Amino acid sequence: MPAQQPSSGSRLGRRNDPERREKIIDACLEVIAQAGVTGTSHRKVAAQAGVPLGAMTYYFDGMDDLLHSAFSRFATSISTGFERRMATATDRESACDAVFERILEASSGQGHELILSHELYTLATRDASFRSITTWWMGRSQLALGAHFDPLTARLLDAMIEGLTIHRALDAEPRDPEEIKSAIARIVGA
Repeated sequence: MPAQQPSSGSRLGRRNDPERREKIIDACLEVIAQAGVTGTSHRKVAAQAGVPLGAMTYYFDGMDDLLHSAFSRFATSISTGFERRMATATDRESACDAVFERILEASSGQGHELILSHELYTLATRDASFRSITTWWMGRSQLALGAHFDPLTARLLDAMIEGLTIHRALDAEPRDPEEIKSAIARIVGA
């Protein structure tokens, strides 16, 4: 799923700053978090990255390529963090605790994760070419959960993580964290 690795040079064969592509991807995620996908342009991303506008075409074959690369990086980062968290669980109870902590963290509104997730979901809903990213992300989450739960429970927990994160983040009233623990217990049959 993750975007293809870049070649070492530009399309014209000239060597470029190897970190420039990564800087552009980081800048793209920042612009998306600030302006949304529809407000993201090559010009804004280049300005955020501090690179010449013309450099964008050396690294990306248009806005879709840039968005695919940025959202692939984002999904990989979130997935890797979740896998690490689930890998620390030593039993079913600690796995449930890890899921609880993930929901609290993701719904906290800290950083750009919530905004970027929703931007990706909306884009994937509108453009099927981005569903490969969300499908891969869900699959990776379910594999991490699958180390502790049967496949159906892992799938239900993954859906619950996304759903409760959205509800907690967007609810006008603060919610009791015990609701999360109760939901997890119901799904895992505890």
